Amino acid sequence: MNPIINPFAPGAGNRPPSLAGRSDILKNAEIAIKRIQQGKAERCPFIVGLRGVGKTVLLVEIQRMAENSGCQTVMVEAQESSNIARLLVPALRKILLSFDKSKEFKDKTKKALGVLKSFLSGLKIGIGELEISINEPAEIGVADSGLLETDLADLFVAVGEAAQEAKSSATIIIDELQYLPEIELGALIMAVHKVSQKQLPIMLIGAGLPQLLGNTGKAKSYAERLFIFPQATALSEEDSRIALQEPAMNEQVAFTEEALAEIYKQTKGYPYFLQEWGFQSWNIAENSPIDINDVYEANRMAITNLDESFFRVRFDRLTPREQDYLRALAELGDKPQRSGDIAGILGISTEGAAPLRAGLIAKGMIYSPRHGDTAFTVPLFDEFMKRIMPELRR
Repeated sequence: MNPIINPFAPGAGNRPPSLAGRSDILKNAEIAIKRIQQGKAERCPFIVGLRGVGKTVLLVEIQRMAENSGCQTVMVEAQESSNIARLLVPALRKILLSFDKSKEFKDKTKKALGVLKSFLSGLKIGIGELEISINEPAEIGVADSGLLETDLADLFVAVGEAAQEAKSSATIIIDELQYLPEIELGALIMAVHKVSQKQLPIMLIGAGLPQLLGNTGKAKSYAERLFIFPQATALSEEDSRIALQEPAMNEQVAFTEEALAEIYKQTKGYPYFLQEWGFQSWNIAENSPIDINDVYEANRMAITNLDESFFRVRFDRLTPREQDYLRALAELGDKPQRSGDIAGILGISTEGAAPLRAGLIAKGMIYSPRHGDTAFTVPLFDEFMKRIMPELRR
């Protein structure tokens, strides 16, 4: 087998050769983008799912679709220490500058650049601190109150009006939205609400871990009327087979039925893992078809690779007590578990375990699918915890 033409692409945000099972999410996003371009109200999609289900891949594909439809588009990624102003100001400046390549800006674009400068001033963030340049004078009295909710809404309206005047549209895409603090997420939701009310051609598309759904409702009670929350889950066995077989067949290579069944058993249909197993199986196989023995060997290679990279980088960010908490969760199985049961294994009270749980949620390692329940955000992480910590630490 030629490794150079191996079609499988495990990696952070790498587009797989087949987006099997994701057509509904992409189609609905495309409809939303085109409706917003026409000045029609539309709920924006926030894609929700565990690690490794391809949320970032979907955002990149949506960005491509938006750009192909003539929409000015930026994509940014929130982090644990994110600040909404530092995240959005460079992105919004880029959008505004793109409205007129000749730099002979129309009135609304000049105003929006001035509002952007006022926004920075109101939040006491220096322009130099963000390493950006805005030549237009600040719009005094607009977006400079220092109140994030009010000012961000004013800024979004100004950008939307500039897009409208330029007969264009803007799409802002934010990955890892679960990291935004509640007050910043609330301000972002309010800004989207304002432009939606005015039917301005600007929209927000995002993605995040499962806690994003609860976070948005907590930040603003009307969020469910502004957004839809498509679930990016593990693929069905049929879609998993397509994700493996289709790109292989494009290179005149096939998998046996037994090989496909074994890969699905090992990966449980999670797209990142399908790519890892497909990649390793291809490189191990001597010829087509890739058979069950090739996959058995790929199991060892894939697990070793995941342990050393995908899982390990997350494990190494944890304190010893946080590691203990996850090992206790793994002891109970891969399904959501009661917080009290985890605390019981650790030999502490539920209240004593609460800070550990809160810290792990903040780091994106676990989430609460229901009140009092706890589950991993990283598929197969329970198996990794048992491999790296065979015994519970007491």
